[in-house]
Amino acid sequence: MNEFKIVDEYGCNFDYSYLDKIINKTLEMEGVDSSIFSIVFIDDEKMHELNKTYRGIDRTTDVLSFAFEDNNKLCYNIRQLGEIFVSIPRMQQQAKEYGHSEVRELSFLVVHGLLHLLGYDHTKGEKEEKEMFSKQELVLDEFEETKRS
Repeated sequence: MNEFKIVDEYGCNFDYSYLDKIINKTLEMEGVDSSIFSIVFIDDEKMHELNKTYRGIDRTTDVLSFAFEDNNKLCYNIRQLGEIFVSIPRMQQQAKEYGHSEVRELSFLVVHGLLHLLGYDHTKGEKEEKEMFSKQELVLDEFEETKRS
């Protein structure tokens, strides 16, 4: 059984319950059936701080993933994947810039972060980037509200 929690430190004034099916589809697609992780909604200031502290990059970003697993040698029956942080203001800004809904943008960022927790890394090269982004689109295309318009 996969368990995850969403911690809303930002104070979202919108319904994000649709993320359950997006997350579950991603985990199903990856064959993950026993994991624990969390998603934390934060503001740009907190994201900037995290990005600077942990990546040495002095600016905000949209999503950061902190994976607890660093190899495939699992000692437990339950995978403790890690944490995903999403900047809600950045998500809202990007939805406007890209001309799609906040539902799609938030879903994209959560899937993107979750795939990072599962070991995907688009920064390692073109092949890895294509694989990760292809998987993201497969998940998002499953649902009417997250398909590309």
